[in-house]
This record gives sequence, C-alpha cells and structure tokens, in this order.
Amino acid sequence: MKLYTKGGDKGKTSIIGGKRVSKNNPRVRAYGTVDEANSFIGLVISSMSKEEMPELYEELSVIQQYLFDAGTDLATPAVAEKYRISKECVEWLEGRIDVYAGKVPPIEKFIIPGGHKISSQIHICRTIIRRAERETVDILSEEKINEQALKFLNRLSDFLFVAARYVNHFYGEQDIFYERSGKVFRN
Repeated sequence: MKLYTKGGDKGKTSIIGGKRVSKNNPRVRAYGTVDEANSFIGLVISSMSKEEMPELYEELSVIQQYLFDAGTDLATPAVAEKYRISKECVEWLEGRIDVYAGKVPPIEKFIIPGGHKISSQIHICRTIIRRAERETVDILSEEKINEQALKFLNRLSDFLFVAARYVNHFYGEQDIFYERSGKVFRN
C-alpha cells in the first residue's frame, strides 16, 4: 500500500462519502485539530506510569478511541452514514468528570496551567480540544454535524481540566491560582 496518493497536491481532500473539499474547509480543520489533540493525549499516556494511575491511563486510552470516532463524525456529512459518538459517550465523560472532581479540592479562582509535567501536558490537550470545539461550531454555520460530537468535545475539555488538577493533587503539586482572579467557581 502506498502512503501517498497525490490526491491532495492541489489543496483538496476527500471526506467520508467521497466529496472533495479544500484542505482549509472548516470540517477538515476541525477533524485535523481533533487528530492533533489525540496525538498529544498519546504523549500524555506515554509520559505516565500505568501502575501509578491505572484508571486515568485507561480512560485516556478510551478517549483516544472516542476522539478517532469524533474525527470520523466530523469528516462525515449528515447524509453519508451513521455517526459514532453517542449520548452514552458524553454521559460516560460526565461520570468521569464527577469522579475526578470529587478527588480534588474545590477551587474558587482560575488556575494557571502548570504544576506537574503530566498536568501541564494535559492542559495542552485541553486547549487543543477547545480549539477543536470552536472549529466544530464553524461547521454548524454551513451544515449539520453530529451534535453529540460537539457535546463530547465540550465535556472533554472539562474532563481534561479536572484530570490535570487530579494529576497535580496525586503528585502533591499545588494548583497555581491566577493572582488577580475573583471568585469564579461556586461550590
């Protein structure tokens, strides 16, 4: 199998269903950013010890699979075929957010990304997911998408936020509070 097709040499690519679009198309940008986030989550996983945090390690591995599904959904026009990200995927993430939120001290102020190296890497993933979410919203201005994929990306940024805080807490690192922040979170 050849890895190069030369099909994109003029700035076009095929999406699921065979339609050719510009490589700068909102749909292509969104699923490309999802792919970028997935790669960074792979970096996080490779930086972790499975033995120290087996639950988070496994969840991040599951999230990588879901991100591939989300990217597929974003590459799929509404008429092409059945979507992969479902309401159950979103609910699973919500459950995981609740678990980790219960393991870290409550906060009232914004935090600055940092602390432990793995926490910092997770914050990078979070910001990439937020960009993917914005790019996914751009698609909505032109055509229909799987709304569950958009919800999944939204919840994933929340999950990554609390996972980064959990990693800091696990390793005894303090969250770094934004010094000029007022109370923004209500417990």
